[in-house]
Amino acid sequence: MALILNLETATTNCSVSLARDGQLIALKEHNSPNYSHSEQLHVFIDEVVKQASLRLSDLDAIAISKGPGSYTGLRIGVSAAKGLCYALEIPLISIATLESMASQADPQAVDFIVPLLDARRMEVYSAVFDKDLKQVRDTRAEIVSESSFEVFWQKGKVLLLGSGAEKCKEVLCHDHISFDEGVVPSSSQMAHLAYEKYKSSEFEDVAYFEPYYLKDFILQQKKK
Repeated sequence: MALILNLETATTNCSVSLARDGQLIALKEHNSPNYSHSEQLHVFIDEVVKQASLRLSDLDAIAISKGPGSYTGLRIGVSAAKGLCYALEIPLISIATLESMASQADPQAVDFIVPLLDARRMEVYSAVFDKDLKQVRDTRAEIVSESSFEVFWQKGKVLLLGSGAEKCKEVLCHDHISFDEGVVPSSSQMAHLAYEKYKSSEFEDVAYFEPYYLKDFILQQKKK
């Protein structure tokens, strides 16, 4: 039996879940544009564990959404995950944020799934998966244009989902493309992915693991 705590902080959704053998048993999350992760994450961890009538010492592993996503959000989540792994002497598992997003789609309805996270201006973070949730194109930071994902929507039906889908909706008009802008990364979707990695012992080095930022952090200065 594997009891895994899942942490998702890559976007505005601060999400914590607890799963036993890949099955969700507790969930606490709040999606706020104000990025309240620093205030809520450890509170949610405590609430989820208590909700399941368990203790942190009962955990077998910690899974973290590794990005891409918000620089600050990823740092908060990874720091919390590494601290717990050190203290409890349990392994760390990382889950690609876009992969867990793709798993929220109905694979029977489309041929390709493209999870998208909003970046700056007309830029998005994206990856492409087939209906079996196998990644068929690498993760990229790219500028949305009329030819974006053309090689895929020429082959079949494509679903664009996530916060970056709204940008694509403005420039991509094709019968083979559908959109779901409401999908956000959630720790609830990490449960089965984390369990599969746990069974195959795909663990990270707690000392050296870093989030997958994809792009360098750029400090945004306030306008005077």
